[in-house]
Amino acid sequence: MSFREPSARRRVREPPVRRRTQGDQLLARRGRFAALGSLAVVATVVVVLVLASIPGSGPGHAAQRPAGSAQTATTSASASRAAGQPVITAVPILVYHVINSRPPQSAANPALYVPADEFTSQLNALKAAGWHAVTLNQVEAYWTRGGSLGAGKPIVLSFDNGYASQYTNALPLLKRLGWVGVENLQLSGLPPAEGGLTDAQIRGLVAGGWELDTQGVSHADLITLDPGQLSSEIATARQTLRRRYGVPANWFSYPSGHYNATVTAAVRAAGYVGATTVNPGWASSQQDRFRLPRLPVLGGTSPSSLLSQIASARATTTIPVAYSGPGIA
Repeated sequence: MSFREPSARRRVREPPVRRRTQGDQLLARRGRFAALGSLAVVATVVVVLVLASIPGSGPGHAAQRPAGSAQTATTSASASRAAGQPVITAVPILVYHVINSRPPQSAANPALYVPADEFTSQLNALKAAGWHAVTLNQVEAYWTRGGSLGAGKPIVLSFDNGYASQYTNALPLLKRLGWVGVENLQLSGLPPAEGGLTDAQIRGLVAGGWELDTQGVSHADLITLDPGQLSSEIATARQTLRRRYGVPANWFSYPSGHYNATVTAAVRAAGYVGATTVNPGWASSQQDRFRLPRLPVLGGTSPSSLLSQIASARATTTIPVAYSGPGIA
């Protein structure tokens, strides 16, 4: 009599294992590649969606560059083209001193004095030629962040030393045109009795929209100072202006235009955005911000001569790394 296992416990024979052929292996590899390709597509879509959700990213958005670096103003170029305006990479900076007639028997340099009526004629000529005054901070913002410089041709009108006539004569004339200036204040400047700005007048310039910058504490020749004196002249001036008048004081103007590598390094270390010289040329986004050129306007300059001076200076693009030559006080 034979014995059979219950059907629930019967041993089930497994089908024989078939060896994989080369064709099977090829099909398997193709399947894996297809799966990886699908995953790559999904990952790409996710990355695109994430980037699109980040402000300032994606096509059409240029990365910002550090302020103070020489660059081509890519951001502002896009903004200007979008507004139908030409891209501005270079701006002339004029420098004035006394906006008044030279007093009789004065021993001061006659070239420092531009009478108010002469200054008025120059402003009218600039306006007729399409110029309008802006500040250095506005120019820097345009070059680095795409800020606006307004319609027309921007120009910077700077005033050195802190003469009272810059408040009494220049401020009203610029205000009439809706323009502003840049005051490069010498902190221990001329006493008011000798034609220097009072504290109230300095505050009046700031209230009138002028930019307040500095030439240092005492108008010393910076290239002759030791490191301690140099730092005190430059850094103390900025700290004082910021504390006393609540202004950024971003720009330095070299007294008499004198500077060298040591001086420019000290200006950088003090936190300034840049500095201006008395070397001719137009200030450009391509230049070292701490050696920007300016055009001194001397007494007796006719409106037509001023326009010619501005136009011809544009051809000068090389600014020396150091300067110790003649300069206006």
